[in-house]
Amino acid sequence: MLVLVAPGQGAQTPGFLTPWLDLPGAAERLAAWSDAIGLDLAHYGTQADADAIRDTAVAQPLLVAAGLLSAAALGDVTPGAVAGHSVGEITAAAFAGVLDDTAALTLVRKRGLAMADAAAITQTGMSALLGGDPDTTVAHLEKLGLTPANVNGAGQIVAAGTLEQLAALEADKPEGVRRVVALKVAGAFHTVHMAPAVEALAEAAEDLTPADPRVTYVSNRDGQAVASGTEVVSRLVGQVANPVRWDLCMETFQKLGATALIEVCPGGTLTGLAKRALPGVTTLALKTPDDLDAARELIAEHGAA
Repeated sequence: MLVLVAPGQGAQTPGFLTPWLDLPGAAERLAAWSDAIGLDLAHYGTQADADAIRDTAVAQPLLVAAGLLSAAALGDVTPGAVAGHSVGEITAAAFAGVLDDTAALTLVRKRGLAMADAAAITQTGMSALLGGDPDTTVAHLEKLGLTPANVNGAGQIVAAGTLEQLAALEADKPEGVRRVVALKVAGAFHTVHMAPAVEALAEAAEDLTPADPRVTYVSNRDGQAVASGTEVVSRLVGQVANPVRWDLCMETFQKLGATALIEVCPGGTLTGLAKRALPGVTTLALKTPDDLDAARELIAEHGAA
């Protein structure tokens, strides 16, 4: 059984879309999306520097566009399940047919702008903690006033809060944690600091007409499969201020009988977690079009096309 997943913010790198735009129809599709949301996706995906694409309002639509482009290049794929990490959930909603591509990009553009505005209110950030016992780590974070914003499994938890709280974490790591790595994001996503963005996104969601998922859609909130398109959108709104439980998503993949996992462009982060948490599951990250042939072989073996 094949699972198709989409990465979250921080996966983007300068120029990562360049080779994808050489594929037939890709540049035209990206231009149409750019016109629809008022953002030059081709510029940011091919020419902009790291600081420019770190901007939340740019990074989020860029990641969704990259995921949709790379998935389209695979052909007509029907995975057994889909999921996305954080903003990747919007990409996954498009994979599942809950939203069409333009609706997904319109929503993520509004999400990125709203979260950037929320992040500007207070100086906040996020740091990844590697190693340690999850229960011990979460208790330590809560003692410091930090939120376990991403519980990713495979020995990784991401803390979020003010810069002062994150500095205290650097000086006082939880027992067993090997490293604390500051992430290249512009705010404390998936925490109470994003509450203003929830209101803006709820308003934007009123304009959507979601369909029920055509394939199993696994939610970040609790790792559960969601069968209602309306419920998918409701969860997309709420998740900007609630923790991502990717560990529970991976547990669900396992229960569903996953045998292969493909991560769309810019792949790497989620396949890395899966390699550690899902032994026996074949993984592949779509980094460039050079990976497409191997991905198609994996689809032929593990999924319906």
